Amino acid sequence: MSEAGCRIDVWLWRARFAKSRSLAAAMVERGTVRLTHNGVQSRLDKPSRTVHVGDALVFALGGRLVELEVRALGDRRGPPAEARALYEARAPEG
Repeated sequence: MSEAGCRIDVWLWRARFAKSRSLAAAMVERGTVRLTHNGVQSRLDKPSRTVHVGDALVFALGGRLVELEVRALGDRRGPPAEARALYEARAPEG
């Protein structure tokens, strides 16, 4: 995977928001993930869409809204401390 970007399903799995890539892909296909890239927000519909460092993500998980900024793409699905280094949580707007 290049440093320029990473598939959203792979990134969600590496960051431990999904237990498997297939669950991450299903989450994206349901339309629950919104991506802000270069100031333009879009609802992701395909797990092959790319996420980049600096992008903002918003999605529902376990009945709560998760807003975060992508800080790194990661090379593997590591321990939780390594996964937390991939993103920075953002305070909900409004």
